[in-house]
Amino acid sequence: MAWNPNSRQLAAVKAAVFAAALLPLGRLAVAAYQGDFGPNPVEFVQRFTGTWTFNFLLATLAVSPLRALTQSHWLLRLRRMLGLFTFFYGCLHFLSFIGFDHSFDIGEIAADVIKRPFVTVGFSALALMLPLALTSNQFAIRRLGGKRWQELHRSIYLIAILATLHYFWLVKATAILWPIAYGLMVAMLLGWRIKDRIRRHGPFPAPRPAAVQPIRFVERRPE
Repeated sequence: MAWNPNSRQLAAVKAAVFAAALLPLGRLAVAAYQGDFGPNPVEFVQRFTGTWTFNFLLATLAVSPLRALTQSHWLLRLRRMLGLFTFFYGCLHFLSFIGFDHSFDIGEIAADVIKRPFVTVGFSALALMLPLALTSNQFAIRRLGGKRWQELHRSIYLIAILATLHYFWLVKATAILWPIAYGLMVAMLLGWRIKDRIRRHGPFPAPRPAAVQPIRFVERRPE
């Protein structure tokens, strides 16, 4: 039987998840205080924030399968928080790139985004996250309507694909195992969604019934 927490228990779970999600940030703060970034501090910060962005992205995508498998529908209440932490760490990742690599020079940043494919793909993924973060609230759901809001937030699937490409292009050939592992997890999570959608709606969308035209009677006048 699935655990169905009451409001107080759910609040405690949310607080625990929120605190756990801040642990990577705490690790960065401790490393900065102790000067423990290793021989290449810039690479350490960029890889660390990029990895945790991807981790939270996978956690966000995993909520729906876990909810379906365990019948724990309350897990959906955590998805928004996980998605926002994905965007938060993605912003830290981007800030480390434009700050350490380009000293916030807009011209250099734009040139790098255009010139290097892995930067282009990563920037595109972050840009797609922005509207999702801005609309992760009840006001946006009411304003957009449930159907339009869901369609907008399905762009997380494209974000996951772009993040995978970004990771593959970023690493060297000798360190390809981690991108492969992350790519397989993305494939499994997106594959589950495709299979679930086919199960619920069939392999092809149901055709819309043709509109019935009303029969009009024309009275003929005698010649």
